Amino acid sequence: MTETTSNTANTAPTTNAALYDAARAVIPGGVNSPVRAFGSVGGAPVSMVKAAGPYLTDAEGREYVDLVCSWGPMLLGHNHPAVVDAVHRAVDAGLSFGTSTPDELRLAELIAGKVPVDRVRMVSTGTEATMTAIRLARGATVRNLVVKFAGCYHGHSDGLLAAAGSGVATQSLPGSAGVTEAQAAETLVLPYNDRSALEETFTARGQEIAAVITEAAPCNMGVVTPEEGFNQFLRGITESHGALLIWDEVLTGFRASETGYWGLSGKVEGWTPDLWTFGKVIGGGMPTAAVAGRAEVMDLLAPLGPVYQAGTLSGNPVAMAAGLATLQNATGEVYDAITRRSQQLEQMLVGALTEAGVDHSIQRAGTLFSVAFGTSAGGVHNYADAQAQDTFRYAPFFHAMLEHGVYLPPSVFEAWFVSSAHDDSAMERIAAALPHAARAAAAATAPTS
Repeated sequence: MTETTSNTANTAPTTNAALYDAARAVIPGGVNSPVRAFGSVGGAPVSMVKAAGPYLTDAEGREYVDLVCSWGPMLLGHNHPAVVDAVHRAVDAGLSFGTSTPDELRLAELIAGKVPVDRVRMVSTGTEATMTAIRLARGATVRNLVVKFAGCYHGHSDGLLAAAGSGVATQSLPGSAGVTEAQAAETLVLPYNDRSALEETFTARGQEIAAVITEAAPCNMGVVTPEEGFNQFLRGITESHGALLIWDEVLTGFRASETGYWGLSGKVEGWTPDLWTFGKVIGGGMPTAAVAGRAEVMDLLAPLGPVYQAGTLSGNPVAMAAGLATLQNATGEVYDAITRRSQQLEQMLVGALTEAGVDHSIQRAGTLFSVAFGTSAGGVHNYADAQAQDTFRYAPFFHAMLEHGVYLPPSVFEAWFVSSAHDDSAMERIAAALPHAARAAAAATAPTS
């Protein structure tokens, strides 16, 4: 048999623009997740080929300080030796078994040791986790309606795309084609931080509401800090009406603090939600998520109960190894370092924008924060506030940072992330880039209608 040699490696595109053009021929929009398309900032997406510590390297060989951190999971920085070693050991033992494994038990026990949950069910994505939590809530209450908040993003399952943030906000889409009116009608969308709206809704339809689902601290319309006592109010009103509180910590879990955003709210105030969803950090950069909660609710899941959920790759051994190594190495010193660097970054950002005369406000959720332009008078408290900001200033700000070697989220409706690997050198690079970006934002003009 004659062997043939492929020339693909020699002819493959090597610039970011060429890679994007080639990708658009075979991948819808050229990306596998919409925000990566640079839709709100313009230009060709950057294609990354390598990561180490606080840095990313693109296909053209340019290095960037990374302030996305794979949207949160890289708590320890990229390519952390302990995580890489754990993954290598797992790969050497086999990629997937389609069976239970010891590490999925260990990771579940580790999660349950950090936050007050009785049961943990592993899935592969945050969308699966929130979808399962909604199904569980409906099964537990025998009710159909779910309340969510405008601008909160809980994955792309049909009923939760109504008034979602993140990529939907970036693309300026009202929701999604393919979602039926019947599915949308079972989701009640309310303004975030609005107690009166929630009280009125429960007064009118409380006997039909299965659950309220909320991001522990919204991070998909930019960060929006919950008003004091708002999350505790959600716990109280759901309990009084027999509905469940679903606490979405896919993004903030073990990232906003060592015990997630719950550690900054429920733990302090003395309450817990009924169901939690986790993702991002618990996979250490591999595709993993989980739904967790009280035993009497979680035990409604098959094979014990009537609520069905399954996943061929749930608890994948390689992903479990990455998540275990990440959480095991996320020490108090790690969280202290991330907190310190996050605060330092915010101070540098505020200083640069103030010096350039750019009106702005900063929203924070533990170690996460975001900037909103033109909002100093009132800040951002809900989706309407987030949409009303001077979004036109972000694209030139983003590209100036990119040109000076700093990779930011390619949307103003996203949180910024640092890791424990962001050292003095990385922070100095950010500090050098910020004045250029601030001046670019200051020079931006609003588009004419």
